[in-house]
Amino acid sequence: MKILGLNAVFHDSAACLLVDGVAIAAAEEERFVRIKHHKRTKPFNSYALPFHAIDYCLREAGLKLGDLDHIAYSFDPFPLINRPGRAEDLPLPGNAEAARRPLGFDPWQSLFLAGAATAPHVIGDYVPWELQRSFGAGAGGQRWQFHFVPHHVAHAASAYFPSPFDEAAVMTLDGFGGDATTAYGHGRGAELSMIGSVQLPHSLGLLYEQMTGFLGFKPSSDEYKVMALAALGKPEQAEALRRLVQVGEGGRYTVQPLALAERFGPPREPGSLLDQRHLDLACSLQTVLEETVLELAGWLHGATGADALCLAGGVALNCVLNARLRDDGPFRDVWVQPAAGDAGTALGAALWVDSQQGEPGRRYRMESALLGPSFTDEQIGELLRESKLRHRLLTDVGGETAELLVQDRILGWFQGRMEFGPRALGARSILASPLNEATRDRLNDIKGREEFRPVAPAVLAHRAADWFEPATESPFMLFTHRIRPDRIDRIPAARHDDGTARIQTVDRDRNPAFFDLIAAFEERTGVPIVVNTSFNTAGRPIVCTPRDAIECFFASPLDALVIGSFLLEK
Repeated sequence: MKILGLNAVFHDSAACLLVDGVAIAAAEEERFVRIKHHKRTKPFNSYALPFHAIDYCLREAGLKLGDLDHIAYSFDPFPLINRPGRAEDLPLPGNAEAARRPLGFDPWQSLFLAGAATAPHVIGDYVPWELQRSFGAGAGGQRWQFHFVPHHVAHAASAYFPSPFDEAAVMTLDGFGGDATTAYGHGRGAELSMIGSVQLPHSLGLLYEQMTGFLGFKPSSDEYKVMALAALGKPEQAEALRRLVQVGEGGRYTVQPLALAERFGPPREPGSLLDQRHLDLACSLQTVLEETVLELAGWLHGATGADALCLAGGVALNCVLNARLRDDGPFRDVWVQPAAGDAGTALGAALWVDSQQGEPGRRYRMESALLGPSFTDEQIGELLRESKLRHRLLTDVGGETAELLVQDRILGWFQGRMEFGPRALGARSILASPLNEATRDRLNDIKGREEFRPVAPAVLAHRAADWFEPATESPFMLFTHRIRPDRIDRIPAARHDDGTARIQTVDRDRNPAFFDLIAAFEERTGVPIVVNTSFNTAGRPIVCTPRDAIECFFASPLDALVIGSFLLEK
């Protein structure tokens, strides 16, 4: 059975292909079109489906669109369309007046042919017109069925079905998706049941977004900056924020109108200096988020009786929150799907449809996030020769790259299949030695980042316990760990100001090339760690193709580029 999952309604458009329940390929559209998050304008253009990502997924499996059995779309508009008093507000075909209104989003304008608003949830005779135009899938001629999957159901499916657990509680947290902002589920074996949700306007994700904007950053994309900033402040305003967030029974909570300027003074102008008030607000926000989610997790643990917790949704990319759940929460194990944001709903929608088609059991465990395109040395070498770029073929890629890092060179690293999700995990990375404290500032300068932003250490999995606490696996860089006190001065470039680090544990099975590089660096320095950050510059997506990597290399102050088996130096 072949299922294509799509996310395209809000942002981070993506596609994922399942074949017999196993993810064969997945990628975000931003990597191909070079527009970060893919959709940068409001109202969002739902007709901008992830065509390049779809094309990649199909080519990776040697399929055509007509070979598919199902297409799963990670949003269900029918509850909103069928709600009394709301249909006239939607920009459906034929409703020209509504289409001209300045809505916050436009998630269905191109998903329906005329009259499709009354069609069943599985559409057989009608095909979204953009797919017809771009892929030649004529209405009535295809054999696949089109499914709308509720946004938070897709998040939940992406969290549970690929997890390592046979039973787990599921929590999804984001700004909003449809009416829901938070959802709870219980996975047992091949079944996932949704057991509760929180509805708009109450949203922990929107609370964090609004404070992010108040602090002078971009809401809905810069929350990770506020998370990093929180480590520099004190929770002086936590009590004021606690009064705005009230947790009730059954996992429900309310968020009162914020009126941030009235409570905390004028907002920070973007680009202006950060003062102690801003640091304390960030810390207070992070504190209240952690406390609230811990309380929700306590209810969910009691409601399900499960020992493990699976997380997804944009809030689940908050690695400090995840670590707090791991250390202080009621669950024995916590697992976060690496593409936890909206891109991951493409995977979740496909997995949900797979689970509903009567196929026995769960067949996929997400051991790796390396699901994107790869390029051979032949393809890379041809591009280098055509571009007349001076380059050298390496005979020992890991060893010779380690030598560059020992020399304090900062380099681009382009190897194998691209990562799915927002974290660079040793396939499309910028790498540096952790031994020199000045390296963090150099990296932030190269990437055009704020000076308070930390960079992450990638560590050999079997050596992680010697350097970090707790000694838990973290292959997707989604938890913070404390650096052991006797080691903290050895890796000054990789530590945050609070003595923690967002680590990635690396083993040979998941990424042999990256493992061999770090092992070679350890042979030369005694330190089994390299600094790893994403291969991109400010405002640009992570590189996807060799051409992207070469352009980023020459447009930035990087010292070297290791691309496949080739080395370019400046």
